[in-house]
Amino acid sequence: MLSHLFSFVLLGLSVVCNAQTIYLAGDSTMARGNTVTDGWGQYLSQFVSIPVVNKALGGRSARSFTEEGRFTEIANLAKSGDYVVISFGHNDGSAGAVDNGRQCAVGDGYDTTSTVKTAECGLNVIVSSQTPRNGWVNGSIGAPPRFVGYAKLSAERTSVNYIDHYAYTTVNTYYPNSGDVVHTSATWRQSRRSGVCEGCSCAMPVALKSKVNSAGQSVPDKCL
Repeated sequence: MLSHLFSFVLLGLSVVCNAQTIYLAGDSTMARGNTVTDGWGQYLSQFVSIPVVNKALGGRSARSFTEEGRFTEIANLAKSGDYVVISFGHNDGSAGAVDNGRQCAVGDGYDTTSTVKTAECGLNVIVSSQTPRNGWVNGSIGAPPRFVGYAKLSAERTSVNYIDHYAYTTVNTYYPNSGDVVHTSATWRQSRRSGVCEGCSCAMPVALKSKVNSAGQSVPDKCL
């Protein structure tokens, strides 16, 4: 498996349609922010008819989220049929010679590390790749980092839904902090297009699409 990266997906392999709650696991791009920048997870509840519990936390990687027991917390709270959206990658890269407690192992082999979760909770897991950084090359968003590919691969190997969140690009205006290429403005997050498209409706599994409310249904199907 891909180190600690998305090992939690193995907790939710059964398909159950009676979803009651959506749980969110991720980093600051999903988590509650402040008046200047904010995570997309804070706005998903505006567009669905079931509760959204945002457990994302800034500065976390798939590894640190796991080792701090945060996936276990979600597993203990969630009930069979609930959804869990997982999005990491911004904090998972190598920190160099000194282990910072967040970096994940390099490589896509099942034997990269021994950390694998095998419990089954009856949850519906959605793996979302990390959001794009504000890095443009000749008028186009830069090539995705390796963790975007890892996210897709982990979803494929565990047969869960995958959302290419990296494909939802944005522009300089929405990055309010000078030098910050990761965190977008709270104002932008509140728009309909960012709230729903960034909030996964463009690639939701059929059962979850039935939980999209009228506000969400009014948004164009195509993410721009």
